[in-house]
Amino acid sequence: MKENIHFYYTNDLHSYFDHWPRVVTFLKNKRKESKERGESSWTIDIGDHMDRVHPITEASMGKANVELLNNARYDFVTIGNNEGITLAHEDLYHLYDQAQFHVICSNLECTLSENPSWLLPAHTVTSKGGVRIGLLGLTARFNPYYHLLGWNVNSAHEVIYRELTKLQHKTDVIVLLSHLGIDEDKEIAKRFPSIDLIIGGHTHHLLRTGEIVDQTLLTAAGKHCSYVGEVRITWDHEEKKITNKEAYATNITHLTPDVHTENQLAILANNADQILGKKIIHIDKPINVDWFRETAIMKQLTEKLLDWTDADFAMLNAGLLIDHFQPGDITYKDVHRICPHPINPCVVTLSGDEIQEVVRVSLTEELINLELKGFGFRGVVIGRMVFANLDVVTAFHNNGQEYVKAVLFNGLPLESKRLYKLVTADTFTFGRLLPEIARAKEKKLYLPEFIREILVKTLMEYRHIRG
Repeated sequence: MKENIHFYYTNDLHSYFDHWPRVVTFLKNKRKESKERGESSWTIDIGDHMDRVHPITEASMGKANVELLNNARYDFVTIGNNEGITLAHEDLYHLYDQAQFHVICSNLECTLSENPSWLLPAHTVTSKGGVRIGLLGLTARFNPYYHLLGWNVNSAHEVIYRELTKLQHKTDVIVLLSHLGIDEDKEIAKRFPSIDLIIGGHTHHLLRTGEIVDQTLLTAAGKHCSYVGEVRITWDHEEKKITNKEAYATNITHLTPDVHTENQLAILANNADQILGKKIIHIDKPINVDWFRETAIMKQLTEKLLDWTDADFAMLNAGLLIDHFQPGDITYKDVHRICPHPINPCVVTLSGDEIQEVVRVSLTEELINLELKGFGFRGVVIGRMVFANLDVVTAFHNNGQEYVKAVLFNGLPLESKRLYKLVTADTFTFGRLLPEIARAKEKKLYLPEFIREILVKTLMEYRHIRG
């Protein structure tokens, strides 16, 4: 006898709720089909379901996302970095208290107390025909953040070895829920052939029909849930082995939205409006924002960031503020809309020469006009860099291009080898935007505060802003 087993999954929604009612429609239809055929199915999320860019998630600190997953009848989830490192310790510790599904994250552990009751290192289920399935979950290892928040993420390979040792002799099929990214998934598939299926995420890769690496099937469904994934495993009970594995990612954007889910989202949005509607200040004139020049609000925000830390000077990109503040009451919802990024302050230690290079690159047209997607940035372009306690003197070439003539600290040129502390957005500690910052050996993150929380304090001192 052969038995078909189904897994339906989502990954990296990032609170893009426009697609969620259609996701629910797809899942309902698929589960109904499986049930009518008498076949087992489970519904899974691979992490980054939440993102504090959305007011519903911001207002509820992710608990609304859990409610949506409950109502969509999910069976298992693992956590992504947006669940893991954008929430204060207590918010993550209690995030899944009301979850009606299993949270599996094999490499996450609490360092301040016992692990929360919802956190499972592994889980096993049995199909209708008796096939025993073991599930592991892994999240990306951002320990500089996790350690400051009271958590630790262990090495993926060490954890896999530990959990496989427990599971291999009491399960028939092993499934890894991986919020590690495509490269890590491929490496795991090569190193651990006993894993039958890796459902992936984190790097937003889309595998429309899956990919076989050695003996392991890899699958993932992109980002924002434009696609939803499904996997079908065929188990031969006579041969006692898998005889077929198939994966598909289906575009669901054309489907009819689930009405109940739309109504639920409307209620959650109304609740978020009430929570975030608290007045911060009242203004009679607009506070203007400009991505390509220094404004009073960006200057004061950068100065406030400097006061927040022990740095020598500060640097922020004007693209962090997306829109103007209009006259009237300014609320937390306004601040969230105008500065939606899950970005933290970070102090880096750099030499005078390295600071000079950072300033030079930061004021090039290429970086100012860069349309960045990722690294926590949720705006449009990086924008012009604004400095505090650092005087940057610029001039223009004959072709109109701006260049840096001098960088002064306390009225004097930076000393070439002297070490200075610069506070900026942690966006620049990733990738190759500003290599000197990314390579810095000394980095001090400020968590759980986001830049927008410093913006709130800046606005509370609005009486000092001019222009």
